Amino acid sequence: MAAKLIIIVGVLMIVFAVYGTVQKVRGKAKSSCCGSAESVLPKRVEDTDRSHYPFKYYVSIDGMMCSNCAANVENAINASGDTWAHVNLGRHRAEVLAKKEKTEEDFVKALKGTNYKVTGFEQVEG
Repeated sequence: MAAKLIIIVGVLMIVFAVYGTVQKVRGKAKSSCCGSAESVLPKRVEDTDRSHYPFKYYVSIDGMMCSNCAANVENAINASGDTWAHVNLGRHRAEVLAKKEKTEEDFVKALKGTNYKVTGFEQVEG
């Protein structure tokens, strides 16, 4: 009886391993913490003249685990059109340049509906 159970468990493990490998080869495996097999690319900011961004902020963000997370955060913050964000994944923080003054609430709103949370906010001299 125990031998049959061990064989069944072994067969199931092999089936799941084969299934996962096939999904990965087909590009359908959810391989990142964000549940996406594809890389998320940060959207380019049109205005890259730093002199147009007189305000600078460090925004600490919880929930980022991979480069896709970082790109998702950058895209969410940059969606306003008057910000230029760069995420440092190791520090769990975004450096944000802004054309107009921002509040912590602005960044909380930018990340609303995502899995990321603002945990700190600091305005710094540009």
